Amino acid sequence: MNIATTLRELGAVNIEALQQAVLAQDEAAWLEQTHRQQAYDVHYNTQSIVLIFCDGWPEMVITREPGWDRLADVAVPVMHDIIERFYPKGGTIIRAMAAKLVAGGRIAPHIDSHASFRQSHRIHIPITSNSGVRFMIDGRPYRFEVGQAYEINNQKRHSVLNRGEEDRITFIFDYAPPGALDRDPQARIQA
Repeated sequence: MNIATTLRELGAVNIEALQQAVLAQDEAAWLEQTHRQQAYDVHYNTQSIVLIFCDGWPEMVITREPGWDRLADVAVPVMHDIIERFYPKGGTIIRAMAAKLVAGGRIAPHIDSHASFRQSHRIHIPITSNSGVRFMIDGRPYRFEVGQAYEINNQKRHSVLNRGEEDRITFIFDYAPPGALDRDPQARIQA
């Protein structure tokens, strides 16, 4: 969403249970879905455990993906806490995933182009990081801290570089506020 700034710091979030659950996932879980890596060249160096994903526009289909059964119990409370504190209730979580940028990997500069990205807030919650990770938004570097939440303006050019020796893992979700999606309320995963 094209918010008023490049980055909105949302502050501290209790991620302990989410962090433990994400870090407990085996390698197979990170490799079970490769749609993002195949569909978007910029995500070539990433792996993801997808909980919720959407497809189509303007009629979107929102689905629960394999990561839902393993992570929803700990991820949903974190997402709801952030929504309750910072966003209007009654919207729809249209994407949620743990995303890994491998050590030495890069996400090239890009703007999130799917129409749904203009209608939803993109929230990042770092699970792990290292001093070699640099997140760039609109030409400015940012350092995201573990245990903090951030909304990025995904309509600005952004990229990530991981020069560290450890993978960087972030939990990401997209929240469409009430009225942002013109669709059947029965098909929504309510927040």
